[in-house]
Amino acid sequence: MAGYQQLAEAIVSGIGGKENVIDVLHCATRLRFTLKDCAQADAGRLKKLEGIIMVVEAGGQFQVVIGNHVHDVYLTLLQILGLQEESLGGANTGKVKNNLLARFIDLVSAIFTPFLGIMAASGILKGFLALALVCGWTTRSSGTYLVWFAASDALFFFFPLVLGYTAGKKFGGSPFLTMAAGGALIHPLIRTASENASQATSTFFSLPLTFMDYSTTVIPIIFAAWICCWLERRLNSIMPQAIKNFVTPLFCLMVTVPLTFLLIGPLAIWGSQQLANGFQIIYDYAPLLAGLFLGSVWQGCVIFGLHWGLVPLMINNLSVLGYDTMAPLLLAAVMGQIGAVLGVLLRTRDAKQKMLAGSAALAGLFGITEPAIYGITLPLRRPFFFGCLAGGIGGAVTGYFHSRIWSFGLVSIFSVAQIIPPHGLDSTVIGAITGSIVALLLACLLTFFAGGIKRRMHEDETASASRQEMEKEPVADVVAAHTILAPLSGSLLPLERVPDPTFASGLLGMGTAILPATGTVVAPFSGEVATLVDTHHAIGLRSDEGVELLIHVGIDTVKLNGEHFTALVKPGDRVMSGDPLLTFNLQAISAAGFDLTTPIIICNSEAWASVCVATSAPTLTSGTPLLIVNH
Repeated sequence: MAGYQQLAEAIVSGIGGKENVIDVLHCATRLRFTLKDCAQADAGRLKKLEGIIMVVEAGGQFQVVIGNHVHDVYLTLLQILGLQEESLGGANTGKVKNNLLARFIDLVSAIFTPFLGIMAASGILKGFLALALVCGWTTRSSGTYLVWFAASDALFFFFPLVLGYTAGKKFGGSPFLTMAAGGALIHPLIRTASENASQATSTFFSLPLTFMDYSTTVIPIIFAAWICCWLERRLNSIMPQAIKNFVTPLFCLMVTVPLTFLLIGPLAIWGSQQLANGFQIIYDYAPLLAGLFLGSVWQGCVIFGLHWGLVPLMINNLSVLGYDTMAPLLLAAVMGQIGAVLGVLLRTRDAKQKMLAGSAALAGLFGITEPAIYGITLPLRRPFFFGCLAGGIGGAVTGYFHSRIWSFGLVSIFSVAQIIPPHGLDSTVIGAITGSIVALLLACLLTFFAGGIKRRMHEDETASASRQEMEKEPVADVVAAHTILAPLSGSLLPLERVPDPTFASGLLGMGTAILPATGTVVAPFSGEVATLVDTHHAIGLRSDEGVELLIHVGIDTVKLNGEHFTALVKPGDRVMSGDPLLTFNLQAISAAGFDLTTPIIICNSEAWASVCVATSAPTLTSGTPLLIVNH
């Protein structure tokens, strides 16, 4: 709990304080903030915190990716903010102006996130029951089956109740009032009337009523909740304080429920049917192309939280058609990322990376791919794209077999059971399994053989290995492995401690950093000056052996526009090891408020077997061994 407390406090500070928070909720792995001013949030600072995988700004939300323990951090966060879960999701979220897509994503995530876990569990239990029937372990008439089926079906049957509550919270009204409106849609009298053909002529004050079975529906109650909350706010603004607590709900129920049966419900059901049938027409026309597209882009949508936009469509398909053809395509996308992570696990020699890859693969099997994406595949780049490519190919295979899923849940290994149709195993199940296996194996093989994993070992381990080799091997062997000398005198820092995420993440290449004690940069090897920026704060060199090195003096020092820097060479100049390259006024730059931490990066790290730090000394002088680059 103490760790969660410290992390939650750091998050609140990093997002601009609790005064900057309008709303916060969480999904399976990330906190989703709606902030008054996103400019006050420091994403770079948050990314450096231990316990935070990634920070993403998308869908009108400031998203902090935590991992599987996000709910514990969320509860601690609420205590710090002085909020209760029931107080969140109010109408004040509308104060933040976002584009239509951002508002839609925010709306969907707020309404569906609170019960995502139980919805996934219910879907998995439905899948297990289908598997039990196929294998002959139980029958539909057995008490065991009836009890578990009731447990798995309850949430979906009473969807209007649950959605009424969460939609009411999101729209800023009384969630119990909108839940009552949802309950009216599935009341036994209404269900009986919908089953009785003679009730088709029923009227409400001479207006014709159309009764339908609203159990498992999604869209009607969301629109009804919006109308109810809008009416509630208007009535509360004009009703006397003494009576509004019961008069406002009275009028809301008297107006919203009949309006839902007369207009909102039939129109929403019609729209739901058109949406489901329209998607199915497109899918039937080109299922292979649909699988290729969704399997390829799904994990990209996950990165920005945009995958929530497809959740209502999947649930709507299940409600209208009784099955969904989208989720099986996404199973291949999930397996593609898992395969890429397994490729890293099998290939890497980094103990820390192996442990991270193992836990990320396990989480991915349960449908949580953020640890795999943010912790492994995306930082390494190639594995992420291999996972997406393999997911697209696997999705195409799945689409070719017209695979379907029969209950909702997180797309995971359990989805295999949910794909089994009520009549038993058929080719659609085989197609989904085949597509998933193709995606997993293809991503694993591509990552293992072409992911560049061997060249991207963690700096701590490679530095240790390098030091051990240096103790055992003669100096001549070390030099033959391309020794990069220190271009500066000062304190040695690991790359991950550079206060700039672009350098610290290794995206620009492997290397290290020096906090300079003097203001002269010298050539770390013999070669030529490849580049020199106009502001003279950064210089690129190319050694005779082909090592491409970047020396970047300070963080954000480009803003000095060359002031306090003097270049002693120009692009194309031939330099020898130890030759002065540029000078800078260390005291003046520090006085101007700039951090002088100097990253020293091997820009073409992928071209070498490994990049190792050659010394463990806390300080060093220019001209002493700094990095070892191996073939």
